[in-house]
Amino acid sequence: MSELTGGIIECILKIIVVLLIFSALAGFGTYLERKVLGFFQRRIGPNYVGPYGLLQVVADGIKLFAKEDIIPQNAIKPIFILAPSIAAITAFIAMAPIPFFPEFEIFGYVVRPIIADINVGILFVLAVSSCGIYAPLLAGLSSGNKWSLIGGARAAIQFLSFEAITILSLLAPLMIIESLSLIDINNYQQGSMLDWLIFKQPLAFGLFIIAAYVELNRTPFDLLEHEAELTAGFATEYSGLKWGMFFIGEYANMFATAFILSLVFCGGFNDWGFIPGGIAILLKVCFFIFLFMWVRATFPHVRPDQLMRMCWKIMLPLALLNVLITGCILLF
Repeated sequence: MSELTGGIIECILKIIVVLLIFSALAGFGTYLERKVLGFFQRRIGPNYVGPYGLLQVVADGIKLFAKEDIIPQNAIKPIFILAPSIAAITAFIAMAPIPFFPEFEIFGYVVRPIIADINVGILFVLAVSSCGIYAPLLAGLSSGNKWSLIGGARAAIQFLSFEAITILSLLAPLMIIESLSLIDINNYQQGSMLDWLIFKQPLAFGLFIIAAYVELNRTPFDLLEHEAELTAGFATEYSGLKWGMFFIGEYANMFATAFILSLVFCGGFNDWGFIPGGIAILLKVCFFIFLFMWVRATFPHVRPDQLMRMCWKIMLPLALLNVLITGCILLF
């Protein structure tokens, strides 16, 4: 077997593994979130289907497969059908340049747990993730429902506004590292815990994680499907597997964002004291996933005008100030 053929087969196997694992994690994430919310809100959560309710994910999957797929009469059918696919496709493509674990060896063969090691990895992740805006936007515009239309309009203002904050918040750390490769970003933090960028750029970390909550459409910023106002927002007219595709994309994006936060700000997959790098990054990712759920259980929704005011009047000036201060420090 030639080296090229072996590389192609390895890449295909990595893609299949990533798709299977993160699709399963997206389903299990719904169970885990309901359990976490139940803990914080002093209720039980799923507990009937299987031991500790673990088979609830299977029951939900059967329900989604068996549920009737309805397309509204006034919907623009091709776009209505395409929108859920965009949500899942962009979420999985964005994972291509993410190094999930350090290199390891199997039967003498070195495996690199990354699909595509490109030198602009973080830029690729941001670019592809930003294309995810088309999923709620097209879903809202094509559904023929006023609540969906409002949800789609909110998607445009919310995602486009906070895309600027996401990029500006990462600009200062990238000025320090002088590389866009996620491998280089990880390697920069190889030393002690004090070399983590969360300690060198705490403001950038705070801005980035808030912008991540907004772009993931997570409570308290889930204005695209605000149940109290918009029924289910952009997803009101969706059912069955099409509805499920939106939330596979949401949870896959959530896991990808947890890996990005771990790699860029929290030391990545470098060894953490006596903890090996592979286990260390899993612990960090689990913490951020739990934090996403903790925030959902704790904070009330914000109004759209409050969110936009926070974006343009507070976070944008802080992000620009952080870039200015970082540039001055590096220059002098």
